[in-house]
Amino acid sequence: MTHCHLINGAKAFAHSAGKLNQTLQEHAAALLVKTGFTISQTIIEQGYNLDDEIKAFQNADIILYQFPGWWMGTPWPLKKYMDDVFTEAHGIFYKNDGRSRHDPTKLYGSGGLLHGKRFMVSTTWNAPLEAFEEPNQFFNGGGIDAVLFPFYRAHAFLGMERLPTFLATDVMKNPNLPALKEAYQKHIERVILPL
Repeated sequence: MTHCHLINGAKAFAHSAGKLNQTLQEHAAALLVKTGFTISQTIIEQGYNLDDEIKAFQNADIILYQFPGWWMGTPWPLKKYMDDVFTEAHGIFYKNDGRSRHDPTKLYGSGGLLHGKRFMVSTTWNAPLEAFEEPNQFFNGGGIDAVLFPFYRAHAFLGMERLPTFLATDVMKNPNLPALKEAYQKHIERVILPL
C-alpha cells in the first residue's frame, strides 16, 4: 500500500489566513484515503517534532507539499522546516554532498539516500497563469518550475524524484474554489494515483 505524507507549509499572515491551502490539503487527503492510500500529515504552523518528521519521510513513498507562494518562493516556516528536518537527518536523508577527493566522477549532489521516494508540490499564487508562462510577463516564461527550482533541487540532493507540480493561479483576484478543487483532483488522479 502506498503511503503519502502531506505537509502543509501555509501560515496565517497579514491578509491571508491559509484557509485555501488547508482546504486543498484536506481535499488531497480525502481523495488519497478514498483510493486506498495511507496518509500522515504535518501542518507546520501547528508545530512539529524532528524525530517524527524524519520517520514520516522514511515511511512515506510520496511527500506532498501544500503551500502558498510568498515573495517568489516558499513561506519562511516551510524553509525553516526543511532546514531543521533535513539537517537533523544528516546520515539518514543524505550521507554527504556526494563528492570524493579520491573519485572525481562522484559529483556534487549525488550523496542522497532517499532514492525511490517521490515528492509533489501543490502551490497557490496570486499571480495569473500568464505571468508564469508568457515570455514578456513577470517570470519571463520560465513557469513555476523555474520559480521553484531551488526547492526542487533541495529534494534532488536527498535523492528524491519530483512529480509534476500543481499550480493554482490568480487565487485572490479571481478565486473559483470548485474549479480549483476539480483541477487538483484531476492532477492527483493523473500524477499520484497510478503509482
